[in-house]
Amino acid sequence: MTEPGQPLRVVLADDHAVVRKGIREFLETGGSIAVVAEAADGVEAMKLIRDHQPDVAVLDIQMPGQSGIDVTHAIRAERLPVGVLILTAFDDEPYIRAVLQAGANGYVLKTAEAQDIVEAVQAVNEGRSVLDPTIARKLMGQLARSEAAGISAEPLTERELEVLRLTAKGHTNKAIGAQLSISDRTVQGHLARIYDKLHAGSRTEAVMRAVTLGLIPPVLDEADQN
Repeated sequence: MTEPGQPLRVVLADDHAVVRKGIREFLETGGSIAVVAEAADGVEAMKLIRDHQPDVAVLDIQMPGQSGIDVTHAIRAERLPVGVLILTAFDDEPYIRAVLQAGANGYVLKTAEAQDIVEAVQAVNEGRSVLDPTIARKLMGQLARSEAAGISAEPLTERELEVLRLTAKGHTNKAIGAQLSISDRTVQGHLARIYDKLHAGSRTEAVMRAVTLGLIPPVLDEADQN
């Protein structure tokens, strides 16, 4: 997360120069976001992310060299403290699932309003999960179909539900541990069991499945009220 008073630092990756120029312009308009580097392919994007250690990486999915999904996998494998926002034109379910399982914090379509994309970058920097409304509806429908097909989840303990509720609000493992008076490692253990019980591959997917099952309130509704 960026330091108070400092602009949020972004590495932007898209293989179309005109698209990058447009995204950069509206991200930097308000002055609270600075694009510190741009990449035209996934390999270059990963190098720039390692070099600059930005607060957020804004990635397209389909790029030469490595896809945005590959770059996300690499960021998580190297445990880099970088939020990942996928900004793409693709809303196909296989892409959605692959992005979430790779560990991206957000998935927004390029058809979104400029201000919505700016707010998505800021939300990812704050540790919150962000889904384009179109993506959220598709994912909710997919999870509902899984339930209808008999793919059920194991019951969660009260402590696991507490961890999941705080996760849905965008809290880090450290913040969750502080609130519940448990260690980061214990929080990580709870999340691992939650993923297993809910058949989820990421925090966002676990939260969305929990919403579908009625285990926690709809996070989208909560966000709309703020």
